[in-house]
Amino acid sequence: MIAYLKGTVREVRDASAVIVAGGVGYEVHCPASALGKLSVGDEAELNIRHIVREDAQLLFGFSDADSLRLFDLLTGVSGVGPKLGLALLSAMPVSAVAQGLLTGDVKLLSSVSGVGKKTAERLVLELQNKVPEHLVAGPAGGGAARAAAPTSTAGRDAIEALLALGFREPQVRGVVAELLAADPAQSADALIRKGLGRLR
Repeated sequence: MIAYLKGTVREVRDASAVIVAGGVGYEVHCPASALGKLSVGDEAELNIRHIVREDAQLLFGFSDADSLRLFDLLTGVSGVGPKLGLALLSAMPVSAVAQGLLTGDVKLLSSVSGVGKKTAERLVLELQNKVPEHLVAGPAGGGAARAAAPTSTAGRDAIEALLALGFREPQVRGVVAELLAADPAQSADALIRKGLGRLR
């Protein structure tokens, strides 16, 4: 089984990349966050989850161990396949997905294309007590970060303002969640300003 891949980026596609290692080109399906870091001609290092099926062998690549860990948790839930797990991790940052699971934010999870309300509820039910809290704000996170949900007044105001500007809800909620995790005391104005910088 392939667990790690290091090679040259030959091609970057909509949802995957071709990585050449040892003279062989491997197609690796990646979340948007990982694809955004890849450029043709550059060297890439990816943590790999190798999934073998009767009709295919699929590689899913992640730029960090936390993304792979959350992917494994998501796809361990009945009815959630690798494509849906990848969709969740592409629609919003790892910290936002983890926060949605920890706080039971079914609305946030079900805002991702392909994730219905029942699937979101199942994810929360099965993973709420399994997701490491440090994923909410990265390695330096913790309980305080968990409390920094985008349900504060400033967070709600920032989300509403950014949505009114036409940005997609999953990305908006994810960005606001990350900003609040970094500094829970930020004002709505600061969140909107910083959010615009990340979303544009």
